[in-house]
Amino acid sequence: MNPLPSAERIPYILTHCRTIAVVGLSPKPHRASFEVARYMQAMGYRIIPVNPNASEVLGEKAYATLAEAAQHEKIDLVNCFRNSEDIPPIVDDAMAIGARAVWMQLDVTHPAATARAEAAGLLVVQDRCIKIDHRVLLSSGLLQAPAPSA
Repeated sequence: MNPLPSAERIPYILTHCRTIAVVGLSPKPHRASFEVARYMQAMGYRIIPVNPNASEVLGEKAYATLAEAAQHEKIDLVNCFRNSEDIPPIVDDAMAIGARAVWMQLDVTHPAATARAEAAGLLVVQDRCIKIDHRVLLSSGLLQAPAPSA
């Protein structure tokens, strides 16, 4: 079970999970995954692309699998741009690599995988856009904007 009430879960994740593996991150700028990841990167998050068909996205090396990415990077949050039926093995990998949270984008849900992840202590968000939630919390003052680059 998630240790945080749902109202606190999203601000907690966005404050404490600074390295995000984006499973299904497309290198195509017109795709939602690219736009969302680019926004999060601009907000100071480290983006780790997971896409077996890309070598690099947003200036970051892309990995074929989450497990491969975790061999090179410490991943806090797994952001899923995949169909709902693809979620169970992603959640299994997120648990195996020691991620703190799993975020399923709009229209992506999987109650059984969510229950497994929560039972293992991961924070889970389903059917929400991380970019939208970040913008709302930023504009409400519940999140801090990144410091300007020198």
